[in-house]
Amino acid sequence: MSQMNPSQARAVDPILTAVARGFRPQVAAVANVLFPIVNVSARAGKIISFGPDDFKLIGTVRAPGSNTRRVQFGYATDDYALVDHRLEAVVPAEIQEEGLAVPGIDNIAIHVRKVQNLMALERENQCATLARAAGNYGSNNKLTLTGNDRWDVAHADSDPFADILAAKESVRSQIGLRPNVLTLGPKVLTALRSHTKVLDRLSTATDRPPATLAQLAALFELDQIVEGGAVYHTGSAFADVWGTDAILAYTAPASLADMGSPSYGYTYQLEGRPVVEQGYEERNLNSMVYPVADARKPVLAGASAGFLFKTAVS
Repeated sequence: MSQMNPSQARAVDPILTAVARGFRPQVAAVANVLFPIVNVSARAGKIISFGPDDFKLIGTVRAPGSNTRRVQFGYATDDYALVDHRLEAVVPAEIQEEGLAVPGIDNIAIHVRKVQNLMALERENQCATLARAAGNYGSNNKLTLTGNDRWDVAHADSDPFADILAAKESVRSQIGLRPNVLTLGPKVLTALRSHTKVLDRLSTATDRPPATLAQLAALFELDQIVEGGAVYHTGSAFADVWGTDAILAYTAPASLADMGSPSYGYTYQLEGRPVVEQGYEERNLNSMVYPVADARKPVLAGASAGFLFKTAVS
């Protein structure tokens, strides 16, 4: 009999694990779109990236007795290695006893969800770090807005509509597909919703309310616009995870078999994660402790499928 590895040796709580896997926290709103989760069976492997083979003009005519031409799609680039993440939910006995006295309140499940929120916030921040790094993009896939070009400035040079259309065309010229998603930091969304040149294209009225997300998506011909509303506390104040940037991307949730498509990014996650391990008693604290374990790695698989607007607003 083969020896169990550490993850197999740990007992898993199936009920709480169902809570963990079924939980889709809003704090990972952008990560879930730009870096959709793809389950993998191994902790390490190759990142499959998109190549131009899907668009080559290939002659398929074959003469009798001649070889048939062959094509190959997708190619392996860098290695990925999943990173283990683990956090424990501590549930004091007094809290659980109070909850059991009220029908419908399960403080253990509530504490597990709070741990999931914290882990999701960490993932959102990891994805933001990747997506907002200008060095990850080619020169035709990024634009730093300054001065009167920024979208929160009332000036003739400020034109988010023209900026976004030009960025969409830049991406299309590289991957053959236009971006279908736009993600915005909260301040960027506020500026875009009230920008005069945006509202001019929606209505000729003088008294116009801010544009809705649905109106903006229709105007820019996008499937989805997502606000990166996640915040974290620095110790003295709250800060926006997605800052003052905007990101256009072509992205589509995909299985491992589809990962050769020109999608912007993925989050590789080990199959069967996250899991909630069996709780154990911490007698000195008079509490039960429930470890939540995950194994994942966000990757920017195709930066050419994205466009980064740095400092879109002040």
